[in-house]
Amino acid sequence: MAAGGSPRPVDGTAAEVVRWLADENFNSDILRALYRGNPDIDIVRAQDAGLTGVDDETLLAWAAEQDRVLLTHDVATITAHAYTRVTKGLPMPGVFEVKRGISIREVADDVLLVTVCSLPGEWEGQVCYLPIR
Repeated sequence: MAAGGSPRPVDGTAAEVVRWLADENFNSDILRALYRGNPDIDIVRAQDAGLTGVDDETLLAWAAEQDRVLLTHDVATITAHAYTRVTKGLPMPGVFEVKRGISIREVADDVLLVTVCSLPGEWEGQVCYLPIR
């Protein structure tokens, strides 16, 4: 891993990594920890993308259009919408549901690990849960 936490292939060029979308209610302390852990992490907050107040279907559609894996605390409704997209054959680049009450460090460490150890597209059609156990 290169200085600053960015993955680099053997030839020294920048590697593709997982790109993220954090929903509008995602814990901002976790986002700050992610940027401290890797200032180059590619993460967009829903509110910065003009997605404040949109429904789950719209959020997932935008994530698919932008090829971004969704980070959310919404374990109540997002799962059904994500799997509906999969069932309909629509792109769904992945969802990571983060249980509330987990330590910020544990979540940030897991997200950073997924970021640098996954290939783009690896989480397509999947709903995963953090923390990774």
